[in-house]
Amino acid sequence: MFEDNMKNNFGCMVFGDVVMKERLPKDTYEALRKTIANGTHLELNVANVVANAMKNWAMEKGATHFTHWFQPMTGITAEKHDSFLAPDGNGKVITEFSGKSLVRGEPDASSFPSGGLRATFEARGYTAWDPTSYAFIKDKTLCIPTAFCSYSGEALDKKTPLLRSMQAVNTHALRILRLFGNTEVKRVVSSVGAEQEYFLIDKEVFKKRPDLLYCGRTLFGARPPKGQEMEDHYFGVIKNRVSKYMHDLDEELWKLGILAKTKHNEVAPSQHELAPIYNEANIATDHNQLVMEMMKTIASRHNLACLLHEKPFAGVNGSGKHNNWSLTTDTGINLFEPGDTPHENAQFLLFLVAVIKAVDEYQDILRVSVASAGNDHRLGANEAPPAIVSVFLGDELTEILNAIENDTLYTCKGKVLMEIGATVLPHFPKDTTDRNRTSPFAFTGNKFEFRMPGSSFSIAGPNIVLNTIVADVLCEFANILEKSSNFKEDLIKIIKETIKKHKRIIFNGNGYDEAWVQEAEKRGLSNLKTTPDALPAFVSEKSINLFTKHRVFSRQEVCSRYEILLENYSKTINIEALTMLDMVKKYVIPAVICYEKELAELLSSKKVLGKAVSTVLEEHLLDKLSTLAESLFTRLEKLEKQVLSVRSIKGKLEHARASHDLVLAAMNELRETVDELETIVSKKHWTLPTYAEILYSVID
Repeated sequence: MFEDNMKNNFGCMVFGDVVMKERLPKDTYEALRKTIANGTHLELNVANVVANAMKNWAMEKGATHFTHWFQPMTGITAEKHDSFLAPDGNGKVITEFSGKSLVRGEPDASSFPSGGLRATFEARGYTAWDPTSYAFIKDKTLCIPTAFCSYSGEALDKKTPLLRSMQAVNTHALRILRLFGNTEVKRVVSSVGAEQEYFLIDKEVFKKRPDLLYCGRTLFGARPPKGQEMEDHYFGVIKNRVSKYMHDLDEELWKLGILAKTKHNEVAPSQHELAPIYNEANIATDHNQLVMEMMKTIASRHNLACLLHEKPFAGVNGSGKHNNWSLTTDTGINLFEPGDTPHENAQFLLFLVAVIKAVDEYQDILRVSVASAGNDHRLGANEAPPAIVSVFLGDELTEILNAIENDTLYTCKGKVLMEIGATVLPHFPKDTTDRNRTSPFAFTGNKFEFRMPGSSFSIAGPNIVLNTIVADVLCEFANILEKSSNFKEDLIKIIKETIKKHKRIIFNGNGYDEAWVQEAEKRGLSNLKTTPDALPAFVSEKSINLFTKHRVFSRQEVCSRYEILLENYSKTINIEALTMLDMVKKYVIPAVICYEKELAELLSSKKVLGKAVSTVLEEHLLDKLSTLAESLFTRLEKLEKQVLSVRSIKGKLEHARASHDLVLAAMNELRETVDELETIVSKKHWTLPTYAEILYSVID
């Protein structure tokens, strides 16, 4: 019975294929499926039938409103709700939802980030239904996944360029498959599984920390006596309160058709992870946005707060979002599976080296896709890969590529792997090596795990870049092979030359090792440590040519996103700096003064008693407090001056760099003093919850 309930509840809030087949006339259903499969235009008369069925289904589920659910360049989702009610002209109401309302909406485009694409007075924008991602019900509202564009047609969202990039990689992957004689495959899709890390803390503790409220991370806090040193939280027994939360979260996600599969404790105290089953990149992106939203919503029901910032606590692991990416056909074939025959092996090798070449040639743009103020704190720390992009293949596959490059034999477990067209990789096992958690981009058997995205990121950005750069290389390969008079010979030549030219990006060692930083520099790999360092690559001619060639972004759309990313970086640093100043003035300084006063009064009373009473402790503490208080004041003033100084900088890149070099640097100095004061000032006066109190706030 319980098993049946689980199965019946899965997707019960989704207007999916089963529901459409049940509720739509056969010809309408087939027309809609054709639109979904081929991207063809949906006629208004068909849309009207779909809309009516969708409305009836939604109202039966308790929905009273509908909304076009879209993903503007804020990194989160947006929605404007309209009720199904309409006047009937006789003083009463009817319920209606037309095909026109389903297919198109009109939100205010000027109130969302546009990076100069739209002026403030140019308010008109459109949302357009994306039928490839099913409608769903959330909070009694029918949510229709849509793309978002301006009046003049520019993409103002993350979904539109993602769909374009999926089309690009589909086009050129199909060209490659046709060259191998595959005529059955009609579509190649990028498949994604996004592992989501997050922190759960008690809501009452959360509300006492203004930095968590405003910034999503703590701006200061001394390390607790116990952090993650014992490694006892990872995969440990899930606490009862957290388990109840996870159970409710799973149920809500399952209702929305999201295949939440795995859940466990992560490394840091109060840190956890959820992993779904793979889906098409577009749907996986929609689902991940819902996952993040539901994580926060469900947490509130349990009097918890869910933290999705990349580095909410200094000194303990931050949170990432591991983007597992692969290419699969509509016939169910994963193009990164080596296969069992020489024919399949050669195809696998061509797709493999295409990815290697793409990552090497566009490593800087891949780094841009994960650039943010929050992720800068995480990349390179002990829980995240470094800012240097590299590819992990494992020793066995790396040695196979070396053998191919050098025309040498490679023997593995008694089998000789030789010529590409004959016996190479006859039974290449799925797991031939250990995982490398220090690698930014690791081949893990039949997919690549991109570990650099931060936990709060929309996965649209990284997948737009991955799809586009791989599409570009596949296009280059197809252009050569389609003109070839000797396919096998030219195929071998492409694979060998690609390995030789781009093997510098392959690294199977410890990405945390300082020696790798030096080695990467020798290899000519980029090391873009901060967001201001990384972003200029996005507007290089190389980048613009890439995206415009494959019609993923126009030049204007690239430049607009560059502007938005720079603005977001500077605004984030500014908000954090203002929050830090406010907290120091309202919490830290009063605490220090009160404790100094208490110690001074105690010291004075002891001195009255004469030499018989020791005052060494009080004098030492007062002396240390006095020194730190002076440092606090000096560094507080410095931060205030730096915040003011950067405001006059006009250029967005210069402003972002100054925000990092001046404001963030001053924040780090001030934090150092505050953290030391926290270890000295009495708990009686230090009213802000400490790391120990926050990280261990969920105790049952």
